Amino acid sequence: MRISKKKIILFSLLGLCLVFAAFRNSDKYFLIAKNLDIFAAFYRELNTYYVEDLPPEKLMHKGIEAMLEETDPYTDFVPEEELDELRFMATGKYGGVGTSIYTEGEWTTITDVYEGSPMARAGVKAGDIIVSLDGKSAKNMEQEEVSRYLKGNPGTVLNIVLRHPITEKETPYKIVREDINVKPVSFAGLVRNNIGYIKMTQFTEGSGQAVQEAFERLKKDNPGMKGIVLDLRGNPGGLLEEAVTLSNIFIDKNKLIVSTKGKVKSWDREYKTTQTAIDQAIPLVVLTSRSSASAAEIVAGAVQDLDRGLVVGQRSYGKGLVQTTRPLPYNAKLKVTTARYYTPSGRCIQAIDYTTRNEEGEADYVPDSLRRSFVTAGGRPVKDGGGIEPDAKVDNMVLSQVAITLLRKQYIFDYATQYYYSHQQVKPAASFNLSEAEFDEFVKFLDGRDYSYKTRSEEALESFRTTAEREKYYSGLAKEFEALQQKMKHDKKQDLLRNKTEIKHLLEEEIMNRYYPQQGRIEKGLSWDRDVDQAVALLTNPAQYQELLGKK
Repeated sequence: MRISKKKIILFSLLGLCLVFAAFRNSDKYFLIAKNLDIFAAFYRELNTYYVEDLPPEKLMHKGIEAMLEETDPYTDFVPEEELDELRFMATGKYGGVGTSIYTEGEWTTITDVYEGSPMARAGVKAGDIIVSLDGKSAKNMEQEEVSRYLKGNPGTVLNIVLRHPITEKETPYKIVREDINVKPVSFAGLVRNNIGYIKMTQFTEGSGQAVQEAFERLKKDNPGMKGIVLDLRGNPGGLLEEAVTLSNIFIDKNKLIVSTKGKVKSWDREYKTTQTAIDQAIPLVVLTSRSSASAAEIVAGAVQDLDRGLVVGQRSYGKGLVQTTRPLPYNAKLKVTTARYYTPSGRCIQAIDYTTRNEEGEADYVPDSLRRSFVTAGGRPVKDGGGIEPDAKVDNMVLSQVAITLLRKQYIFDYATQYYYSHQQVKPAASFNLSEAEFDEFVKFLDGRDYSYKTRSEEALESFRTTAEREKYYSGLAKEFEALQQKMKHDKKQDLLRNKTEIKHLLEEEIMNRYYPQQGRIEKGLSWDRDVDQAVALLTNPAQYQELLGKK
């Protein structure tokens, strides 16, 4: 067979490319082997001759941490003693007693008791104060240490003494730790105008099925339901496969939901729906916030790209990276970013570029000028590189400084505890309202308590003063500055009244959480939730809903 001169040249060039590629790979592996040898020899010499003994585990961990500084924050070394946290991220389960805690000053307080947990069955209540743990005083104990006592292998016993927040009576409890399963669906019910609402908190094993069951119950109990709000605000994500399962509830069979691409090409995958959708016609809104990330963004991105529904709220976090867990010796694990994921339109919504860093080694957000445009199935423009942009934006609610201070100092929590023990019964969460007299009681409750703070205006003025002093302008402005400072001096009680509505809402949520744990806070919060209001408005206005979908 005769081979043309062009083909001979082409084969030669291909051969040269393969040779160069082989050289490049061999150079890389040689450098790795060379530097591993240097590292081992360096440590051996240092360990042998350094004047003091060096702890090997601590030294090696510092070396690992230094290597991880060159990667993204999702790539991490997980030693054997921290595997429970990794397990919790995947399964939503951990060994413990089923409470949340908060340490303030000398003592740690129980802030939440999970429904059906060992603590709940023992009669422990939010507000109870931890006096001792397994015979050791909890006074001045760090919150992290208290948490270690509460967690443990299922079947093990915790001896705990709790002090009642009102009577101060101390009671010993013998609590047997169990597998605590944090429910991925924290609330499901109807909101205004016959619109369904599902709050999902995490993408752990079985979470997609849990959302499906909640949705099917809502449909069965409310045959006239006009639309559904899927709340993914604050959802940090989790398992990619669960995002596909959840999407399949509303998106029909054989539709691409997400694809992943990385260095190891054999690991690249396309994830499509595999089942007939439970309901591919009901109007749908997905709520997102700045802390909606990962798998939550996969769902929001698929719903948006396939024009299956609308995204409402704030731009999501922008985590477009996929992690895989790899085994290491001695039961340790490496959680490593192995790929980027792409929504059905082909966009990667990763917001921070970890491949490019400034002189200080810090990564930055992808600039708007470099974000590329894509189109949804129906031709709507969408962009990559910055999270999921909502179809209908709602300004994020910013709490007042006085409200933040009252929350941080636990005064709202403490008043809710007092209220709970002085009111045996209350109305259901959705219809409960704090009376004017009860708010006045809260104001009196604050008498003598320190909730001093600086307003944002005062902080800005202080910043101005610092700059003016540094630039030597302040002496000429001192009188005007002091006069302005005097005018801005705030009255704490006036701030309470000025932000009364906001503070009442926070009090109502915390109080409802005592009578209807977990669900009460969410259900009460729905009555003044601006994102939910916007979602309901769209779902009950078909013309506007279709217009935003580009279907006039």
